[in-house]
Amino acid sequence: MALISSHKTWPFFSSGILVAQLLCMARADVHFYDFILKETNVTKLCATKSIMTVNDSFPGPTIKVHKGDTVYVNAHNHGDYGFTLHWHGVKQPRNPWSDGPEFVTQCAIGPGTNFTYEVIFSDEEGTLWWHAHSDWTRATVHGAIIISPEPGKSYPFLEPDDDKVIAIAAWYMGDLKELVDEAMMDGTDLPHSDGYTTNGELGDFCNCSQETTHHWYVDYGKTYLLRIVNAVMNAELFLAVADHNLTVVGMDGGYVKPIITSYIMISPGQTMDVLLTANQPLGRYYIATRQYSSEDVEVTGFDHSVGSAILQYRGNYSLSWSPVFPNATLPLYLDFRAALRFTNRLRSLASEDHPVDVPRDVSTRMFITVSMGEIYCPNSSCTSVSGNKLGSSMNNLSWVNPSLDVLSAYYRNLSGSYTADFPDLPPSMYNFTGDDLPDSVDMTYQATKVKVLNYNETVEIVFQGTNVLKGSVNHPMHLHGHSFYVVGTGHGNFDNETDPRSYNLVDPPHVNTFGVPKNGWLAIRFTANNPGVWFWHCHLDRHMTWGMDTAFIVKDGGTPETSLRPPPAYMPPCMNMGSYDISMQTSSIDRVEMQQL
Repeated sequence: MALISSHKTWPFFSSGILVAQLLCMARADVHFYDFILKETNVTKLCATKSIMTVNDSFPGPTIKVHKGDTVYVNAHNHGDYGFTLHWHGVKQPRNPWSDGPEFVTQCAIGPGTNFTYEVIFSDEEGTLWWHAHSDWTRATVHGAIIISPEPGKSYPFLEPDDDKVIAIAAWYMGDLKELVDEAMMDGTDLPHSDGYTTNGELGDFCNCSQETTHHWYVDYGKTYLLRIVNAVMNAELFLAVADHNLTVVGMDGGYVKPIITSYIMISPGQTMDVLLTANQPLGRYYIATRQYSSEDVEVTGFDHSVGSAILQYRGNYSLSWSPVFPNATLPLYLDFRAALRFTNRLRSLASEDHPVDVPRDVSTRMFITVSMGEIYCPNSSCTSVSGNKLGSSMNNLSWVNPSLDVLSAYYRNLSGSYTADFPDLPPSMYNFTGDDLPDSVDMTYQATKVKVLNYNETVEIVFQGTNVLKGSVNHPMHLHGHSFYVVGTGHGNFDNETDPRSYNLVDPPHVNTFGVPKNGWLAIRFTANNPGVWFWHCHLDRHMTWGMDTAFIVKDGGTPETSLRPPPAYMPPCMNMGSYDISMQTSSIDRVEMQQL
């Protein structure tokens, strides 16, 4: 059996697929992939360790589709522990059953079992990615998704001669799962990476890595579309290519107004489409990455390594000289201004073919603090300095994974997994970005609370960064099932009278992941038009693991086309819950009788 296959049509369809979807499929392609997840021995930084991989590759396979296609991925677990997969930025209309976050829309695919994901593409176009969404498995289980325009249509820029995936990941010495489990048990800091890989290789500036540095061969005069994925666990990155300008034309599966720049700053979870023209003298040039640290200057324990690959021109010339390094264009670790200069330039394309639809009349407003904090340990039993656990929160609530995933509990109308009372405001107002905050704001509380939205509700969220525990950093917030418009951002405490006057409602970036700036705020808007359960969280995995996450439940809209689809015949069973067929259960909300579909 081929591990990757693609077909244009099916000779038959199961009776459970909606008629409307059949009509859509008649106009789009259907693709099939087999993902075999297993442990693979890999040697990096002079040491060999076992990592989880897909089809024996790190990074994993690239999924290639056209806009509007559907993909079925049969994920086989040949490893030692459970996992789930998430299709980052794919909206999955009405189909959260295949969205993937563990304990939110499903439980883990256990060792020796498999599960088939149905990945439904809709309006996405450009580059997205897929990754594991259980524990920290995504460190090595991830890959790119290339979404080309519909057949017969073109890019909103000159057709490039070729494209190239650049997937950047974090590398950890030791057994990452054990390191994370130990830190969570002790309540101490989570692991920091030991290097950054480009397409699976650490590059020339890391020990025992020079012989395996990734090389990308180009032809003089050609223009290439770089599809850049930040799959790093916990670091925003600067990236530059020595002596070459970059033109950013897309982000998070959508198009942006072209930005000509010598570097980019890309957050974990984000993807960017970048044009590069090979117009320099024949030679070799480093593609270099360096962490952007938004922590306080006293914090020096982050990963200082420089990741690299080599852009190498084809042709006859001497290779005796070392590749050129982007010394003048790759910002330094703490260059806050460089990060801000780049992100402030991002704008949606907002053209006739790629319009924006920013909600103007907001029906739900939320003001959410994103904070570090501490979680109480009985009898100061944790080994941290304070005797409590490190935690993170939104509106002073730190997410706790339920035993039954939220989506199943919601669909079956089962109580005990979550409560529908996530607050629209923090429990108290204070000088969020101040230097001398009261001790009373340090403690956070654990709960599994979600926010319920009506179908087509228009939502504005202002995320407010805080300086609790001197822990203010950029927080790249990611929303599943939707993209959102970044209508405003600023430094300091949000002012609900003056700051909205500066909102961009004309061409704001339309993305699925964007950073709340250090000691600042981020305002987003979106329309809740995708029924189901949708996770939202900080995409720094250390913060997500500590609890900076929750979920939206978007209710049905009252018609079959605006209602949550019924589940597949089989979902991976939850621990201690036994195998269950949730398709035979009644829904938790009033909806059109799905059996009629």
